[in-house]
Amino acid sequence: MSESRVWDAVDTYFTSHLAPDDEVTEAALRDSEAAGLPHIAVTANEGKLLQLLAEIQGARTILEIGTLGGYSTIWLARALPADGRLVSLEYEPRHAEVAVRNIARAGLDKIVEVRVGAALDSLPSLADENPPPFDLVFIDADKANNPHYLEWALRLTSAGSLIVVDNVVREGRVVDDSDDASDDVRGTRAAIELIGSHPRLSGTAIQTVGTKGYDGFALARVLA
Repeated sequence: MSESRVWDAVDTYFTSHLAPDDEVTEAALRDSEAAGLPHIAVTANEGKLLQLLAEIQGARTILEIGTLGGYSTIWLARALPADGRLVSLEYEPRHAEVAVRNIARAGLDKIVEVRVGAALDSLPSLADENPPPFDLVFIDADKANNPHYLEWALRLTSAGSLIVVDNVVREGRVVDDSDDASDDVRGTRAAIELIGSHPRLSGTAIQTVGTKGYDGFALARVLA
């Protein structure tokens, strides 16, 4: 059996026992596909990990940068209390429309708000509202802007908050420091190096394999 088939089989085994999709999450994936959204949503395993991280964190407020069809949003929002709040930022209006429907069907529309527009425009507006610090930030948008999203996450969090940055391995391309490296690799490297050097952050990064291939995520805790 090839490596990729083994990865798929292991993911299927883990998911079936630990993170099975239900009617709501299956419908979110189905409607996202029907609407022609790219197949880049988190896996069920990662969705469950995000939910667990939010629960362990005791999160009451979550910021998500990159909504897509709302699949990861649903996993995250399920960890929140009834009076919690999740703000999700999505660049593409068509993606946001699908996400809003999926979130409403999940019964989470009272605690989830999807804001449409470039995140680097939405984030200053959000900061101007002076919201309470976000307990968890999930960054899963265009990778070239990862360091900028990370800087904004620091402005919108406080000591003890958790920041998750997705897709940091890029099939191993994250180690490419050449002038020919793509914008997504340069942005990812800048974010990793910022986590490693910033005095307010303590973090690590984990490589993963599975149905989405070879990738990984970074996890950082805000210290002060």
